[in-house]
This record gives sequence, C-alpha cells and structure tokens, in this order.
Amino acid sequence: MKILQFTDIHLTRQGDTIGGRDPNANFAKALAHALDLHGDAEALFITGDLSDWGDEDDYARLKSIIADIPMPVHLMIGNHDDRQLFTSVFPELGNEDGFVQYAVQMSLGTALCLDTWGPDTHAGHFCEDRARWLTTQLEQIDGPVWLFMHHNPVPIHVAPMDKIMLLDAERFGATIAPFAQKIRHIFHGHCHMPLSGSLHGIPFSAPRGTNHAGWPDFSATRLLASAELPESYAVIFATPNSVMTHMVEFGYAGEIKGEGTPDYADWDRMTMVR
Repeated sequence: MKILQFTDIHLTRQGDTIGGRDPNANFAKALAHALDLHGDAEALFITGDLSDWGDEDDYARLKSIIADIPMPVHLMIGNHDDRQLFTSVFPELGNEDGFVQYAVQMSLGTALCLDTWGPDTHAGHFCEDRARWLTTQLEQIDGPVWLFMHHNPVPIHVAPMDKIMLLDAERFGATIAPFAQKIRHIFHGHCHMPLSGSLHGIPFSAPRGTNHAGWPDFSATRLLASAELPESYAVIFATPNSVMTHMVEFGYAGEIKGEGTPDYADWDRMTMVR
C-alpha cells in the first residue's frame, strides 16, 4: 500500500502569504509534484489546517481543486480551521455526533480520520464522545488500523508547542492502548516539523508541511520558532509486515547529485563522487 500525507496546507485568500510564502501556490506545487512522482498512490490524506483563517472560500476552493485529483482525498480539520464552515462545504464528512470523524477502507486495513479541533483554541481536544466513537471503531475493525489526526498526541518538548498539543492526550492514549496490536501507525501534523516516536508502542510520524516550517527551539518559553526550510509532504509505503515513511522536500530548489552505484565493486577512491 502506498499513500500520501499532506499537512498544514494553510490555504489563504489569493495573494496573501505566510512567512513570505504563498500557501496556495505551494499547495498547487505539492500536488503537481506528488501526482507526477506518486500518481500510483491509492489515497491522499490531508491532516488539518486546511485554511489559515477558517474561511469558507478556502474550503470551497479546496473542494474545487481536489475534485480534479485522480485519487481519493481524505480531509481532517486542525486548529486553524472552522468546523461549522468546513462541514457547510463538506457536509458528507460530518458524522452523527457533529465531528469530522470517519473510516476509510484501504487495500491494507482501515484508516480512521480523527477530529481534534476545539473552538477558540489552538490546542487539540479528544472528548469522551470522540473517544467513544474511536473505541467503537477499533472494536469493530479487525485491523490493521491507520490513525490520521492533526494534533500531536505526545509532547515534543518544545514548551510553546506543547501548550497547544492534544490536551486530552491521556484520554487518547487510554483509548488506543487496548488496541495497540491492531493499530499500525499514527500520522499527525500541527508542529510543522518532521517528527517520529511512539505511544503505547504504536509508532507515529509527521512531516513538515506544504508551506512554512517550524524549528525545534528547545530553549523557547513563549514564542514558536520558524525556519527557512523546504516545504514537504510524506510518502508512506506499507506492507503486512512493515511501514516506511519518507518526508519529501518538494520545496528544495538545489541540485540533486548522483554519487555512484550502490554496488560494492564500483566503490573506488578515484571514481566515487565525494
């Protein structure tokens, strides 16, 4: 199974920029790059912060764009989004409890797309109703299960970022722990940094994002840090026995150099590029 993950696309009004970067142009660039090189992926998941200010026009434009993508696109909302406006444009993604949570059948198992949005805050939430929905899904699905969400469920040890992580992390952890053997991977966004780790033995990962980049300033106490790093998305390969995630820095504009073949017999001090 091959899938794509975009995160933190932060669509804005046409002409607006974030950190000097045009998120609309970068989203288009990411799509073109991904479809050119990974058009064989079976789905694209976008893990939140679809709009920078939760504007309805951004959601309408996103709906128009993804209508032309030749693979299924699965959307989640993040702290910059507005659930009510999002579901007014994508009513099919709201469930009976009012959350943007749903299951997607994949060629290898089932993907569960989670809603960690909360009003008037950048922090993530996972209330009892959302936990009940996830528990029901995990009880009914044989597995493997792939979880997709916006907020990081584990502290990254950068103080300003940890103030806006998933605040109900203990509830989330307690919900998934009994199903750890069934859940193969957790994919999230939010931090604008490449991250990996585990929760109750379940691995998780996040790419940087398709527009602006964060920086792990471990000495920070109040302000989030950014850096002029390339925009990126993730390519995920999964088999019944393994998972591999790549962060593809499509925004890199430098040279891609050939270093020689991987064959040991060709390794030579005179010919190898060093």
